[in-house]
Amino acid sequence: MVNFLARAISIVFHPLLMASYLTAVFLLVFPAALYPIKAEMQLSFLGLLFLLTFVLPGINIALFRVFGIISSFSMEDRSERIRPFLLILILYVFFTYLLYTKSRLAIGDNLFNLILIIDALVLTSLVVTFFYKVSIHSLAIWGIVGIFLPLNKVVEDGSMLIPTLGAIFVAGLIMSSRLQLNAHTPREVLTGALAGFAIGFFGMLLLFT
Repeated sequence: MVNFLARAISIVFHPLLMASYLTAVFLLVFPAALYPIKAEMQLSFLGLLFLLTFVLPGINIALFRVFGIISSFSMEDRSERIRPFLLILILYVFFTYLLYTKSRLAIGDNLFNLILIIDALVLTSLVVTFFYKVSIHSLAIWGIVGIFLPLNKVVEDGSMLIPTLGAIFVAGLIMSSRLQLNAHTPREVLTGALAGFAIGFFGMLLLFT
């Protein structure tokens, strides 16, 4: 039963879903973060983001499994992760390019900067994987925590407090589930957490101050 719950948590909070969850939270709690996307277009934007950052990468990973490029969806062997992660990075960069060129966003726009931080998280996942098997689940969720924390000083009505506390709680669940499943060692989980938080937090400070 415990392992079943751990697997369910790992699936529901898969790293590829984190960009969509982040955008959904902003849509509900802090829509100014999605500027200049108009209110009536924000759901469509979320759908496009979900397609390009989860559905397409998921299909490609499934194809990698079918053709034997990876031995399992969990990709326990570090070397198996490199090609799928590279493909995921390409899709995320394509989405960023599409967002910039088609929406004519300026470099300083909030939304574009947030996408850049997400790209940095994906790039870090790939680069680190060349040398070390880090927990991408842990890296992704703590990247969101790192993004949320500085916003609590910006959003004066305190609406980001609950999402931040919720993200920290979910981070604990995810880290515990990865350890319960023996998918990672404590060091791999902690390394992912530190890397994700550092990129999210300092990315916000660098791009929004």
